[in-house]
Amino acid sequence: MDPYSASKIYYGPSKDANVKTRAYSAVFGPERRASFSEDTHPPTRRTSHDEIIRASRKFLIPVESTLRNLLAREDTDNNMQITIDDAGPKVLSLGTLASNGINRADVRGTYMLSNLLQELTLAQGYDRKYIVLDEARLNENPVNRLSRIIKNEFWDNLTRRIDGSVIEKVGLDPKDWTDDPRPRIYVPRSAPEQYVYYSKLAQERPQIRLDVQWLPEDRITGEYVRDLNDKPGLLAVAMEEYIDPLSGRVDLRGLPFVVPGGRFNEFYGWDSYMESIGLIVNDRVDLAKSMVLNFCFCIQHYGKIFNANRSYYLGRSQPPFLTDMALRVYEKIRGEPGALDFLRRAMNAAIKEYYNVWMAHPRLDLLTGLSRYRPEGVGVPPETESSHFIHVLQPYADKHGLSFQEFVRAYNDGLVKEPELDEYFLHDRAVRESGHDTSYRLEKVAANLATIDLNSLLYKYEVDIGRTINVFFDNNLAIPAEFCAPGYSPGYVETSATWDRRSKKRRQAIDKYLWNEKKGMYFDYDTVKQEQTDYESATTFWAMWAGAATPRQAAALVIHALPKFEVFGGLVSGTEESRGATSLSRPNRQWDYPYGWAPQQILAWTGFLRYGYTEEAERLAYKWLFMVTKAFFDFNGVVVEKYDVTRPIDPHKVDAEYGNQGSDFKGVAREGFGWVNASYAYGLTIINVHMKRALGTMTPWATFHQAMERSRQAALV
Repeated sequence: MDPYSASKIYYGPSKDANVKTRAYSAVFGPERRASFSEDTHPPTRRTSHDEIIRASRKFLIPVESTLRNLLAREDTDNNMQITIDDAGPKVLSLGTLASNGINRADVRGTYMLSNLLQELTLAQGYDRKYIVLDEARLNENPVNRLSRIIKNEFWDNLTRRIDGSVIEKVGLDPKDWTDDPRPRIYVPRSAPEQYVYYSKLAQERPQIRLDVQWLPEDRITGEYVRDLNDKPGLLAVAMEEYIDPLSGRVDLRGLPFVVPGGRFNEFYGWDSYMESIGLIVNDRVDLAKSMVLNFCFCIQHYGKIFNANRSYYLGRSQPPFLTDMALRVYEKIRGEPGALDFLRRAMNAAIKEYYNVWMAHPRLDLLTGLSRYRPEGVGVPPETESSHFIHVLQPYADKHGLSFQEFVRAYNDGLVKEPELDEYFLHDRAVRESGHDTSYRLEKVAANLATIDLNSLLYKYEVDIGRTINVFFDNNLAIPAEFCAPGYSPGYVETSATWDRRSKKRRQAIDKYLWNEKKGMYFDYDTVKQEQTDYESATTFWAMWAGAATPRQAAALVIHALPKFEVFGGLVSGTEESRGATSLSRPNRQWDYPYGWAPQQILAWTGFLRYGYTEEAERLAYKWLFMVTKAFFDFNGVVVEKYDVTRPIDPHKVDAEYGNQGSDFKGVAREGFGWVNASYAYGLTIINVHMKRALGTMTPWATFHQAMERSRQAALV
């Protein structure tokens, strides 16, 4: 068997009688297993110790006792992980397979011991009592190991679908703080087949207490969303017909999608785009395609792509990436039947979203022609416990002589009017719609900003839609009724010329309002104050990703902006100067300095490559990949949501307001984090062969760069 097989193959039951798993029971009969019990070491008549390294060495391991012994010796901080923070002896002896467990060999060092812990935890999950473990799984090149785990383990473990098989669990909302939490799903009126499906399910399985609700046919208002606070639920997403193998009847099942991970277990907006990049690299275009179709369903039936598919997000979208996502998928499936219909559906959906969300009130700023994150809503954002805002709300409660909870209810219901609070929560919701929650760049001003990130994305929409109509649809794309935005008639035709004019107009507005010639980078524009902001953000590079920058502007960004953001682990989200001083009363925000995020890296790498800055793209990718690999190597296989890109030793340890997702696991990380997984898979396609080799030996960028410079100098002699 391949020693690098996925755990379900390596430890799981085999369906092929000719294929043996690495289970002790598959190698030895019961008469040989009885020679020693799991709770004791094998008998050792001689204290033989195999110290010679063999390429094919395998260990014979009793799972439970070895796991207990390993943790007792090595996990000195008792967090069910073995890391460089632990003070154990960093060595454990294991019985070799060749000696039937009698002779022993050492496993040494944090990396190999943490890999042993991960393998034992996985084997335990498959109910294995004994395993045969290839040493190659313990000393595997860390780049190969992480890449393999992302491809073979993490994506599958992050995949979800919504239908009767899981509704009992996924329908329950961890943010349901009501007295009677229960699974609940909201269905749009335009999807009656789903209402019938879930209603039948509720009748047939009353014990799950599934509450099936229609959404109104009329426009959903902020007041309506507020009134759902006492009964939060899932929003239905796409389903497909299939033949139930048990009944032989046609039934519905959910289209799969990938979730971010950690506490984020819904279908998220821009996370899905970033994940799709990694999925395509890892030959999982099926999942990327399925997520595009889920987005199309959301736009068709709800009018927008959601922040996530929960009822409290009905008024809120997220950064738009659908056109690029659909085109990437199409390039992989273009030879398959129905590929062009897939692309047509995706472009129809993107056009509806463009009109319905980004070029409509309240997000469109009529004066500049640019768009803003400005979702509708009333009251305190219901997905966040009101106590999160106690520092904001308590003074108003005191002012009105009410308890904290009494004031929150009165304010949400409109019984108390506080315009300043309305303004505060308008911006708070906009921050969340931007995906950059939270940041001092956006705090108390987000809804007024025409940001460089959003307008770069919309420029990309306009260019993509225009080119796609021209190249794939003979410059004539008829829009069906289900994808008509308000004010448009079914069957009307879109042509490329219209979209070409729109992209040129937006590019002119970006240059006028967002480009700063003196500083050589893009900034956001305050549409209320009618002035450019001065917060330096890594979103300045999104214009390069979208192709909105001229070659001269791109050169200025590389010369002037890049040095401000490039740090040990790649790109930092914003500069320290822009963030300002932090204190107990002004804490760190997770989208500010010193934190770095996978989306900023992915978009910057792509943008630099687009303009021919290959060396910069490779260098930035290497730095990010090294940092992720080093944390994985030193900290028990950890892969997290975000990193402190200024910390060389433990960058996954983040002290921002929401902590970090992906680090709280026992024994083995099973999901990583969606967009970091994707950044790793994608980043490895950017760096060259020499870089990959250096990365596998845990060589920091500075050391690698110096070695390469010496080689170049030697070659010139």
